[in-house]
Order: sequence, then structure tokens, then C-alpha cells
Amino acid sequence: MLKKFTDNLNIVSKLSFKRLWNIFLIQLSYWLTRITKKTIHWGNPFSITIEPTTSCNLRCPECPSGLRQFSRNTGMLDLDLYKSILSQIGDYLMYMILYFQGEPYLNSSFFDFVKLAKKKRIYTATSTNAHFLNEENARKTVGSGLDRLIISLDGIGQKEYSTYRVGGRYERVLDGIKNVVKIKKELKSKTPYIIVQFIVFKSNEHQLDEVRKICDDLGVDELQFKTAQFYNYQNGNHLMPSIDKFSRYRKLPDGTYQFKNSLPNKCYRMWSSCVVTWDGLTVPCCFDKDADYRLGDLKEYPFKSVWKGKLYSDFRKKVFTQRKEIDICQNCTEGMNLDNNKLF
Repeated sequence: MLKKFTDNLNIVSKLSFKRLWNIFLIQLSYWLTRITKKTIHWGNPFSITIEPTTSCNLRCPECPSGLRQFSRNTGMLDLDLYKSILSQIGDYLMYMILYFQGEPYLNSSFFDFVKLAKKKRIYTATSTNAHFLNEENARKTVGSGLDRLIISLDGIGQKEYSTYRVGGRYERVLDGIKNVVKIKKELKSKTPYIIVQFIVFKSNEHQLDEVRKICDDLGVDELQFKTAQFYNYQNGNHLMPSIDKFSRYRKLPDGTYQFKNSLPNKCYRMWSSCVVTWDGLTVPCCFDKDADYRLGDLKEYPFKSVWKGKLYSDFRKKVFTQRKEIDICQNCTEGMNLDNNKLF
């Protein structure tokens, strides 16, 4: 718990007067919108997700990157585009996630992305399948100043792990975790805060106690259990867990499945954060994996004109009036009371 507290202090340490005032404006306009039912939006995002790449070395069956089924282009984030985004809104940002789709370590500029954000005093996080965390990259990761490293480990043993992480190597993930833990100790660094993320499937739900022990032995900072998202869930999926609290879906008497979230007409993310794809497209959130709702192109327009533009305003209004009609919301966990995150 002390490590978690230290990580939270690290996030809070990124506050400045400008960022604090920006958060106040976001909160005030969000609650005024909820009270008045009129779309009011002040401030800039204090959190942003920027996608280093859509490329990936694995072929996970519920991931458009893994399936190679994107309708949008695949590519790598350009360093100059990243610098442009950072120069426009970096003073307002507290939290940056350098991951959306794909494997971020495939982008050769990844460590530069982290270092530039650190110069702006922005908390940085990424998520990886850990196949590229050899000793050299582990050292670069710690040395870059990355604040949070989320590592996917969705099964214990090669059989269970590769059931979802198709093409992956279980032992290579363990080696990657060990490398980062070792380098952190060697450099006496408090960062990155290492989280092992375990998506609960039917194939691995019997391994919850085992993964707790492994994470304890490895010396990671936190273990998180996560619910799985399925695109076509109505008729079930062989990967759906049988443990109810680790499922986003409930089985109905007729044998079909229903999403647990009632999707109330509200979403704080539309006020506080956004997602930018590798090629500069601004989309509402991480559930728009194929960038279907393109609210602006940062290669053509400045961030402020996109964030305050008509497309964004209209989308926010629809979220507050007709959220159930927005298809990317159909798997959203915003507002759900799922007991899916636990410390080991």
C-alpha cells in the first residue's frame, strides 16, 4: 500500500496552479451540464492518450490490432507531430498514456516521447506485452523516467497465456518483468510503478491465486484483475469467465448475454480526456479503437479548435442525451461498479 501511496503522490506532484485551475473549470462545467442539461464545457483535457503505433507482434483474438482488422491505417507516431501536440496542451496535462492500440515499444521514438513529457512534468504511463523488455530496453525504460508500466500477463504457463496472447511467449514476459524490477533496484529508482494486468477469461480464472503468488515473488508493485471486452457478446463467447464479478456481461434466461452497464446519459471522459491516434486523429475515448468518431485531425487543425469545435460539442451533447445509441459506448465500463481491480 505504501508503493501505491507513493505513486499517487507522484501524480499529485504534477499539479501546478494552471493545471489546478484547469481541473476546476472541467469539474464545474461538467456538473453544470449535468444540472442544467445544457452542454457547457470549459478547460482543456488534463489527461490524454497518445498512440505510438497500431502495429503489434501478437495476434490477440479480441483486438483489432492483433487481428489485423483495422479499417484505419497502420503506422507509427511521428516525433514532430508529438512535439506539436505537447507544445499546444502540455501545460494543462497531468497524465499521459502512451498507448492505445498496438505495442508501443515497436516505435523507435518511444523513449523520446516519455522524456519530452517528463520535461513538461507530465505523469507518463504505458501498457505493453513485455516481449521487448530485454535488459537494454528495461534500462532505457527506467532511465527515461516513465512513471507507470502496465504489463499484460493473461495466464500462467504457456498454454493458458497463449490462449489469448496468440503468438506470445510466457517465459519472455516473465523475463521482461524481472528485467525492469532488477534495473529499478540497481538504479534505486521509484519508477516506473509496475502493474501486472491479468484479464480474466474462462481459460485462466482458476489461476487467480497463482498469479497473486507469482507477482509477489517477482516483486511487482501491483496486480490488477481486469474484465474482458468482447465485440460480439450477445450469444456468448468461449473466453467469457464464469465468475460473475469478473464479467462485463450477464446471462439472460433465454441464453443470450446483456451488458451490465445501464449506460446513463453522462460521461466525465468527454470533459477531461481524449485520445489521439498515431496519425493525429482525435477520437472521444479508448473504446473507439477503429477511430470511427473522428472529431478532428491535428495534422490540419490546432488542438484547441478541435477540442472546442462543433463535432466535439455535438458528440458531448449526444452522450448526455442518447448515449445508448452510440455504438462505442456499448462496451464502456464508465460508471460500472465492477469489483475487477485488486491488490495482491
